[in-house]
Amino acid sequence: MPDLKTTAADMVAAARARIDEVETKDAIAMVGDPDIVIVDLRDPRERERSGFIPGSFHCPRGMLEFWVDPQSPYFKPIFGEDKKFVFHCASGWRSALSVATLQDMGFKAAHLKEGYSTWEKQGGPVAFPEKKG
Repeated sequence: MPDLKTTAADMVAAARARIDEVETKDAIAMVGDPDIVIVDLRDPRERERSGFIPGSFHCPRGMLEFWVDPQSPYFKPIFGEDKKFVFHCASGWRSALSVATLQDMGFKAAHLKEGYSTWEKQGGPVAFPEKKG
């Protein structure tokens, strides 16, 4: 067993202490707002299995810093738009770390505090990818 000086849970707690968190009910009210971009960091298999927030933009966690950075050859123009960005994952851990990293880069964003895990239970709309083939 590795002897870590900082655990993942510690890193998430530190990130949450310094970033903007959005409650699920408040994020549900943001769906369809043209000034808000909800960004899904989950793996494509998670989206297929449990659905996704309609209108959300899918950005796999591994590409985030590269898609946000205008100097990167992988930059995605959506991240250059003058909008409020709310990132989410399944439980809020990956998105908390991601938003803290983005904040360090100078990119303003918030995250869905409890992640997608409470989305449907609280009445949030859900869509599913179209089946291929």
